[in-house]
Amino acid sequence: MLSSSDGYYKFSIYSIMASIPAGASTTMVTGLHMQDARESIACALAHPSGKMAEKIVHVLHTNEKLSAVPEWNAAEAADDELVADKYQGTSADRHDMRMLGRIQVLRRNFNFIPILGFSVVLICTWELLFANLTFALTNGGTGGLFWGFTVACIACVFIYLSMAEMASMTPTAGGQYHWVSEFSPRWCQKYLSYITGWLLAIGWQGAIVGLSFVAGTIVQGLITLNNPNYVPEQWHGTLLVIAAVLIAVAINVFLSKTLPIAEWFILILHVVGLFAIIIPLLAMAPKNSARVALLDITNSGGWSTKGTSFMIGLLTVLSSMMGFDCAVHMSEEVQNASETLPKAILWGAGLNAVLGYLTVFTLCFTMTDIPALLDSPTTFPFLQLFYNVTRSNVATAIMAAIIIITLVMAVVSEVATASRQIWAFSRDNGFPFSRFLRRVKPGWNIPLNALWVSLAFGVIIALINLGSSVALNAIVSLTISALISSYILSIGCLISRRLRASDPPLPVSKFSLGKYGLAINIIAMVFLVPFFIFCFFPVGTPVDQQTMNFNVVMFTGITFFATGWYFVGGGREGYRPPNLIQNRDV
Repeated sequence: MLSSSDGYYKFSIYSIMASIPAGASTTMVTGLHMQDARESIACALAHPSGKMAEKIVHVLHTNEKLSAVPEWNAAEAADDELVADKYQGTSADRHDMRMLGRIQVLRRNFNFIPILGFSVVLICTWELLFANLTFALTNGGTGGLFWGFTVACIACVFIYLSMAEMASMTPTAGGQYHWVSEFSPRWCQKYLSYITGWLLAIGWQGAIVGLSFVAGTIVQGLITLNNPNYVPEQWHGTLLVIAAVLIAVAINVFLSKTLPIAEWFILILHVVGLFAIIIPLLAMAPKNSARVALLDITNSGGWSTKGTSFMIGLLTVLSSMMGFDCAVHMSEEVQNASETLPKAILWGAGLNAVLGYLTVFTLCFTMTDIPALLDSPTTFPFLQLFYNVTRSNVATAIMAAIIIITLVMAVVSEVATASRQIWAFSRDNGFPFSRFLRRVKPGWNIPLNALWVSLAFGVIIALINLGSSVALNAIVSLTISALISSYILSIGCLISRRLRASDPPLPVSKFSLGKYGLAINIIAMVFLVPFFIFCFFPVGTPVDQQTMNFNVVMFTGITFFATGWYFVGGGREGYRPPNLIQNRDV
């Protein structure tokens, strides 16, 4: 009926039902949650101390029948295995899992510093500011870079305050699609949650390839710098992308237990590495005047106004601050998640904003010949800047290697985030083959099948580059629009919930915005909506096949596909929105 091995308990719904005396009139577990009863009864059976009845009564306290347990919770009970007690987190974590209607199958081995390192390295703000200079200089120039980053940071204050509050209310790996399910109006609850889950999953998968592609092409740029006769081929970049994805997946699979420790060291590299780069630049490079560095806004994209050019360039710097929901998708591996997550999100955003400002100031004052940097044979202005300042291939390679290493480690974090998002959505039967995708192999305690899907997805998208780099860029560009749309949906639904007087008050949380919550949420939306619109603009004019931003095609295609699957493919009947299995009365 119940077996125990190395602290792990394996049991099924039938085991639990058989454990309850025949004719028992008290029934259902905390409203709708079989996991709650399974955990408590398992502990009682494994540790008989005369208090078994007391433990059972603790969870079997409503008037509903045990047979009313939703079948998807029963399936989860039969398939999954609890982790050892030491990995189940604090009493608050156990309470949150019972409230969510879930069982603890992943290890909670992240505390504040590791999850902070995980987040700030994944977002890699200053690294992306260097890597994406071409787009920022084309639309905005040095002035646009400085003021664009300022606008992005102000927006992120309100966005991440809103996200932090929701993460504290509901610390679940599902993140935004779960919050949409919980806070949206009842009439559109299920559909909006379903679409959000699809957009998040595809967006994070695209991010894996996007960062891998950046790291790979920087390597090609370094080769070009050292060997002017080198001709970069698309298949070279493809192999480098696949190599980065393979490394990231391998670390997630075989070194998952040590990943929190590794995040300490990568966090140190992320911080110290920036100073190893900007100190030589500030000490040795010629300088722009303050007026040129901070006020010179250029329009090299051919737009009718500098304002339009600025807004398009703003998206480049904004992307370097987007994605701190990554910590939320790891929430079921974080100790004391309802308290740790808000701190990780806000401290992470604050730390990366400071490092980003240091980078922006350095670039704005040291890039004195922007046309020459944009014409660099390396295709990366920052590589040319490093060489112009140091006049050394070795020094340039060392400085660039810091960026490449942190980008690859960011891919490791993105694989973890993307796989958890797939796994979480599959628990609610959001995808085809969800039963396979949500499986957590006993003893591994990681979503192994979801990791293999991330690997396959990454390799397949990378291979697209062999046929068309435009198609690859279209898929990768989906990341920013998918993330922003998920923020709009989740924060928008939170605003809706605050305004619906007929609904119960918002759940109590350890991090609360209090009476300022509605205003903060609305300001976040004021920023997010125009950001979302400009996501679909091309970099410059005139627009042709090479310069077209196919993000709008990809976003619309994914939305229509998910909608079609929802109404025609069985998603509407199969998907079980999280709000149906959580119980705030626990």
